Amino acid sequence: MRLVTFEDSVRRSRIGAIAAEDRVVDLHSACALYLREVEGEAAFYRLADALVPPNMRALFEGGDTSLEAARKAFDFASHLDADAKAPQGEAIYYSLDQVKLKAPIIPKKFFHTAGNFREHHEEASKAGFSHPVLPWIVFFQNVDAIIGHEEAVVYPDHLTQELDYELELAVVLKKSGKHFTPEEARDYVGGYVIFNDITARDIQRLEMKSGVFSFCKGIDTFCPLGPWIVTADEIGDPHNLAMELRVNGESRQRSHSSKMSVKIPEILSHYSPMGYSAGDVVSTGTVSGVAAFSGDPKAWYLKAGDVMECEIEQIGVLRNRVISWEEAYGHRAAALATQEVR
Repeated sequence: MRLVTFEDSVRRSRIGAIAAEDRVVDLHSACALYLREVEGEAAFYRLADALVPPNMRALFEGGDTSLEAARKAFDFASHLDADAKAPQGEAIYYSLDQVKLKAPIIPKKFFHTAGNFREHHEEASKAGFSHPVLPWIVFFQNVDAIIGHEEAVVYPDHLTQELDYELELAVVLKKSGKHFTPEEARDYVGGYVIFNDITARDIQRLEMKSGVFSFCKGIDTFCPLGPWIVTADEIGDPHNLAMELRVNGESRQRSHSSKMSVKIPEILSHYSPMGYSAGDVVSTGTVSGVAAFSGDPKAWYLKAGDVMECEIEQIGVLRNRVISWEEAYGHRAAALATQEVR
């Protein structure tokens, strides 16, 4: 399934799955109807609330039981008419143009992996970056910075002049756990999602003098995630996926998930002593081609008006436009910028 979080016409937050003809199945409503019509359950809404709650993190907290219930609801909905209604008259199906896709999940914790693609480490070394970019650099993302597909990245030009992109494959955990082996890691993988690790490089260089960085990547809107989560059963081998990031249609990053230095089971196991919660997200590192390590960084750094497209085979395309600080905040921009400078 391709799992989405969306807002309906009255801005209710719902979870769904992408069906044929670019339609979205409301999984909670479909589950309630399935439980009434197929399972003959009397308390069908109460059971649907428990099995397929209208919140993505809560769905993953239900583990395999909830994911299987969501799958049954989705398969059941595939046999319904487009105008089918749930027991209380709510829609089962929406067209994509009727809803607003949001970030598919807001995790409790977002684990970053830095330097996992050798090609990224090599380009950083050639560019004379301040520290080696090696595997097992781990840090946490500010989850409040997460945005979804087609939502805007705000360029705070009073803070940075070197805004960069980083295409990454990320993993969504379907259950909590700690201290597990690489061989056990497969049991924790719920799905995969595209992540664009927006980075203020000038801030990052200053932070890396102390050997750590976080502010450069954790500023509001710097964490595009989406457009949906593809469940693990849909991806035969996550280490066999073509990856590409484009800016205004021009290819900037092009690589393959097979080039990871350390594979996903080892990554998940290595971080597991910190403990995972269901719905946590783990990134796997970016590929070569970032602006900072190109032959002409100033020409490649992001500008207001740029459109980024992050594509990973079998998952989809995550698209985000960069907008100016002034466009985002209007008349408040000057006052806010002055406060930030102070």
